[in-house]
Amino acid sequence: MGMTLVEKILAKASGRRSVSPGDIVMAKIDVAMVHDITGPLTVKTLEKAGIDRVWDPDKIVVLFDHQVPADSIDAAKNHTLMRRFVKKHGIKNFYDIREGICHQVLPEKGHVVPGTVVVGADSHTCTHGAFGAFATGIGSTDMAAVFATG
Repeated sequence: MGMTLVEKILAKASGRRSVSPGDIVMAKIDVAMVHDITGPLTVKTLEKAGIDRVWDPDKIVVLFDHQVPADSIDAAKNHTLMRRFVKKHGIKNFYDIREGICHQVLPEKGHVVPGTVVVGADSHTCTHGAFGAFATGIGSTDMAAVFATG
C-alpha cells in the first residue's frame, strides 16, 4: 500500500524512502514558530543551556498576537526579550503587534506551503495541515531544541 501524504512529507524530510506508523522519524524542520506567550520560555531555555546561536534564522518565525497590546508589565518585558532575541539572531520573519494571529499570518506570508514540516509552540499549529503541510504543536522547551538543531 502507498504512503499517506503525512508519511510522504516525513519520509522526504528525514531523507528516507518511506516511513510507516510506529517509526521514529528525525525530520528536518522547514518552519518553526513561537509567539509572545511561548517564545520567552524558548529563549530562556536556550540561554540556560548556553546556546548562543540558532540553527537557521530564516526558518524561524516570531509573532506577537496573544498579549497585544501588552496587558501587564510582565507581558511588556516578554515583548522586549523577544525583540532583543530577534535582533541578536537576525530573524527576519518577525511580526510585531497588529500583524495578525499566528495561524493566519504564517500561510498569508508564505511560510506554510504544501509538503513542508511546520512546528509551532502553540496547540493550534496543526491547522496548517489544511495547506498540505505536516504541522504540529510542540512545547516551548522542545522548540528550544528545534531552534538549536533544526
